[in-house]
Amino acid sequence: MKISIIIVLAGVALLALITVKVLGINNLNTAKESEISFHQGNWDDALKLAQQEDKLIFLNISASWCGPCKLLKSQTFTDAEAGVFYNDNFINVTVDGEIGEGIELAQRYAIKGYPTLLFVDDEGKVVTQTAGYHNARNFIELGKKVTQK
Repeated sequence: MKISIIIVLAGVALLALITVKVLGINNLNTAKESEISFHQGNWDDALKLAQQEDKLIFLNISASWCGPCKLLKSQTFTDAEAGVFYNDNFINVTVDGEIGEGIELAQRYAIKGYPTLLFVDDEGKVVTQTAGYHNARNFIELGKKVTQK
């Protein structure tokens, strides 16, 4: 009886391994990797990186208590198509406008509400600015318009 159970479990494990290989699911974090990837350094580093890569910066200024900010983070920024587009075309930065460097950036760009979405050149000048929640499709269209300017 024990041998039968071991054989069945080994068969299930082998079947799972084959399924993973056949479907190409070799990284369980694939969804995470297709999200918008946000720069982890400070603002000055982002400006330098934008200059080096000849890209604009997408700057999301939000607040922890903001409902539309939470929707952007959970629905729009996690969208695979938005992730590919924004990661390819922008240096992406997100800050909380009420904490740390985010306070300075919110003041510098005269933020009046959250979320505020800015597209900034490598000198820190605003190219385009909008506010509020955008679904993934609209957010991608916004990015396309900005890159065509």
